[in-house]
Amino acid sequence: MPSALLGAEGTEMSRSIWQSRRRRGRGRQQNPAFRQSDSSERYTTATSKSPQDSGHHDAEAPSTSSGTAGESSVPELPGFYFDPEKNRYFRLLPGHNNCNPLTKEGIRHKEMESRRLQLLQQEDRQKKKITRMGFNASSILRKKQLGFLNITNYCRLAHELRVSCMERRKVEIQSSDPSALASDQFNFILADTSSDRLFTVNDVQIGGSKYGIINLQGLKAPTFKVHMYENLYFTNRKVNSVCWASLNHLDSHILLCLMGLAETPGCATLLPASLFVSNHQGTDQPGVLCSFRIPGAWSCAWSLNTQANNCFSTGLSRRVLLTNVVTGHRQSYGTNSDVLAQQFAVKTPLLFNGCRSGEIFAIDLRSPSQAKGWKATHIFHDSAVTSVRVLKEEQYVMASDMAGKIKLWDLRATKCVRQYEGHVNEYAYLPLHVHEEEGILVAVGQDCYTRIWSLHDAHLLRTIPSPYPTSKANIPSVAFSPRLGGPQGAPGLLMAVQQDLYCFSYSSFCPGNLEEDRWE
Repeated sequence: MPSALLGAEGTEMSRSIWQSRRRRGRGRQQNPAFRQSDSSERYTTATSKSPQDSGHHDAEAPSTSSGTAGESSVPELPGFYFDPEKNRYFRLLPGHNNCNPLTKEGIRHKEMESRRLQLLQQEDRQKKKITRMGFNASSILRKKQLGFLNITNYCRLAHELRVSCMERRKVEIQSSDPSALASDQFNFILADTSSDRLFTVNDVQIGGSKYGIINLQGLKAPTFKVHMYENLYFTNRKVNSVCWASLNHLDSHILLCLMGLAETPGCATLLPASLFVSNHQGTDQPGVLCSFRIPGAWSCAWSLNTQANNCFSTGLSRRVLLTNVVTGHRQSYGTNSDVLAQQFAVKTPLLFNGCRSGEIFAIDLRSPSQAKGWKATHIFHDSAVTSVRVLKEEQYVMASDMAGKIKLWDLRATKCVRQYEGHVNEYAYLPLHVHEEEGILVAVGQDCYTRIWSLHDAHLLRTIPSPYPTSKANIPSVAFSPRLGGPQGAPGLLMAVQQDLYCFSYSSFCPGNLEEDRWE
C-alpha cells in the first residue's frame, strides 16, 4: 500500500512538473526576446556541433553581426525599440491617436539631437584638434625643419590645422530696424569677390523675402560687430538662385532668379548694390533695377568671360537661356532635363551646366544654338546635380548631387578622379564652396552639419554641428574667405542660421610660427 501511494504521488508530481515546464515553454515562445535568445543559442550550438561547416559560418558572420554589434550589445527585435537609458524594450506604435506613440522618425530625431549636443560640447571643450593622425603643430614644424616637408605640403598641412582650430563666435548685427533682426530668419548669404560685403535673403514673418547687404569691414576680434543695410524691396516669390553680377564694375549688381506666382510670371532681376544705402564706400552711381521676364528659372550665373561680356545665363526647364543685358539679345539651347546648376568658365568660352537627370555638360559659347556641336563635354552623376564649380585651371569640375555624392571630374579624361565622403543630401538644393587658395572644400548637408574636406586628398578635416536643432528650416548657409572684411581681414567661416550670424575665426591656440608662414 505505501508503495502504491508513492507511485501515485510520484506520477502526479511528474505530471505537474511536466505541465509547469510546458507552460514556461509556451511563455518563452510567445516572448520575442526569448525566441531571439533561443535561436541564438541554437545557432551557437549548431556551429559548435558542426566544425566541418565552420568556414561557411565564418564567411557569413560579419554580415549578420555587424548591424547590431556596431550600434549596441542588445539584439534588435522587429517592432520593438530598446531604450538604453531605461534598459528595456518598448513596442513601436503606429502613428494613430496615441498620447505618446514611438515612431522610427521620432527615435532617429532624438538620437540625432543627442549627438548634435554632444558634438557642440566637444567643440566648446576641445580647443586643440588634430585633423590627421601624427600631424599636430609641433610635428609639422619639426618635419619642415628636418626637410621632410616641402613648402607646398607644409602650407597645406598648416592651413588644415588652423581650419580645425577655428572657434565659434556670435556676430552682433547692427541695423536701423533692430526689431526686424529679431524676427526675420536668414535664408541665404553670399559673399562678394573681395569678401567685404555679404548679400542676405531673409524670410519675413508676414510672408515673402527681404534683401540686405552686411558690411563685413567691422568683423574683427574681439567684438565681431557688423552693420546690415537694407532697402524696402520685398517680394512674395521664392528666390531660386542668387549670384553677384559685374555690370558697371566688379560686383556692382546682384542677379536673382524669382519663381512665378499665380498670374505673375517668373523673372530674373538685376538689383543694383547701390540701392542699399551706404552699403559700400559710397562711390557707386545710382543704379537702375533691370528685370527680365524669364519664367521657370532654376539657376543663374553671371559671365566674367570676355567673349560673353555683359551676359548672364539662366537654367530653365529643358533649356538654357543666354541673355545680353546691354543689347537684349538672347540665345536658347535645348536640353533633355531641367538645369539646376550653372557656372561660366573664365579662360575658355564655356558654360557648365548640371541637370536634374544627372548630366553635366558644357556649352561652347562660340557655337550658335542651331548648330549641332555646341555641347563640348559630357559627364554623368547618378542623381540630380545641385552644384557645379569650375576650378581655376579649368581642367577639373567639382559637382554634387541629391544622393550626397561630391565628385571631382577630370575634363580631359572625362572621369571621376576623387570623391568626398560624408556629405548628406536627399532632395535639397545645397551649394558647394571650393577654395583652392586654402585647399579646402566646404559644404552644408541636409543634416545641418557643415563639413570641411581637404581638396588635396578628400580627407574630412572637420564636421561642425549647427547651433540649432536639425530641421529642414534650420539648414545653415555659409561663406568662407581667407580675408573676411577685405584685403586686411582674417580668414574664417561665416554661418547664418535662423536669426543669428556666427563667425568661426582662426584660434589663438594655433602656434605663431604657423601664422607667420601663412601661404608663402
